[in-house]
Amino acid sequence: MLGYYLHSINAQQALEAIAKELSCVRLSTDLNLSERDFSLSDQSLVLDDDNRLSIADLKKIAKKTQRIYLCSDGDMVPLEDRSYGYYKLVPTSGAPLLEISGVKMHISKGTDPFVSASEMAKQAVSKGDKVLDCCSGLGYAAIAAHRLGASEVLTIELSPEVIGLRAQNPWSNDLGKEGIVQRQGNSFELITTMPAISFDAVVHDPPRFSLAGELYSEEFYREIFRVLRPGGRLFHYTGNPHVVKKGSSFVDGVIRRLKAAGFRQVKKVEHLMGVSAQK
Repeated sequence: MLGYYLHSINAQQALEAIAKELSCVRLSTDLNLSERDFSLSDQSLVLDDDNRLSIADLKKIAKKTQRIYLCSDGDMVPLEDRSYGYYKLVPTSGAPLLEISGVKMHISKGTDPFVSASEMAKQAVSKGDKVLDCCSGLGYAAIAAHRLGASEVLTIELSPEVIGLRAQNPWSNDLGKEGIVQRQGNSFELITTMPAISFDAVVHDPPRFSLAGELYSEEFYREIFRVLRPGGRLFHYTGNPHVVKKGSSFVDGVIRRLKAAGFRQVKKVEHLMGVSAQK
């Protein structure tokens, strides 16, 4: 572990324990992957010999409900990147989600970002499949595909800011497992270099249309069709549950372009805000 991950909820738990004059408090400091007991001493949370958080520190963390702090080597640093736009990890009751300039990159309402990404992977991936994950993000869909028994997962991410954040996210650690290949680059360009009929399944979870319209184009869908084997499956996240449910020019346009690219059995998957299709 890189350090200790603190956010509003576990900081508040520590403050409440200090107020009750308890000697220890049970917390998750790895973003809900596990829990352990930590000492409370001299009105402070003692993470280890080098990392002690005062009441003032804990109150600062508790006040920022949409932020995660990494505590290590005596420092307390928010998990964010402001070098280009505003990228940050946001706490949830499960895995953290990625937010870019105020836009959440995961389905999180009523579910957990890792769970929803796993459900997306299940729409397309079967055991033994070779899988292409076009827009990796924090890598949740790629990890889920690997856990479903995929023989190999190629996962692509363009943004160095996202790659930097996921390197600090404990939920993304399994991207380093054998069988997952990570590449940095533009999926629109990289897919043209891939051999035909080389994947059994594709998971496509692109940024919103205004940021990456080319990833919703018939030209790109034709490339996905080309690299899929006959019978291969695609799940394509499109976003906005109301739009998917009621139908719209946007989602209908996605479906129309997928069919024009050659896909069949193109269906809306309402609860995952996306579309499934088969070659």
